[in-house]
Amino acid sequence: QVQLVESGGGLVQAGGSLRLSCVASGSIFSINTMGWYRQAPGKQREWVATIGSGGSTNYGDSVKGRFTISRDNAKNTVYLQMNSLKPEDTAVYYCNADVRLTTRAIVNSWGQGTQVTVSQ
Repeated sequence: QVQLVESGGGLVQAGGSLRLSCVASGSIFSINTMGWYRQAPGKQREWVATIGSGGSTNYGDSVKGRFTISRDNAKNTVYLQMNSLKPEDTAVYYCNADVRLTTRAIVNSWGQGTQVTVSQ
């Protein structure tokens, strides 16, 4: 009933920047919290950042000061601006959203992930 599609991943050199986007579609009434998570090879999935429906933001310690999460409610889209990238940022990045459906039910949805690779 809800689909999340990420884009913007790719290969970038250390110190560079990348902007990820995630668009939600389906039988959406409204979207509450949206967020980004990442998973490096052999590691657990890690929380990166979240943004509430009113625009409040929270960041994981490893990305605070370098990454910025934002959203466009009219487009059902969340963004992650990643600056000063480091090799340790290399991971598959996943979009997540708490969505209120037109039925008024709330569901939690995940995207398929997009690869971000930071080279030396």
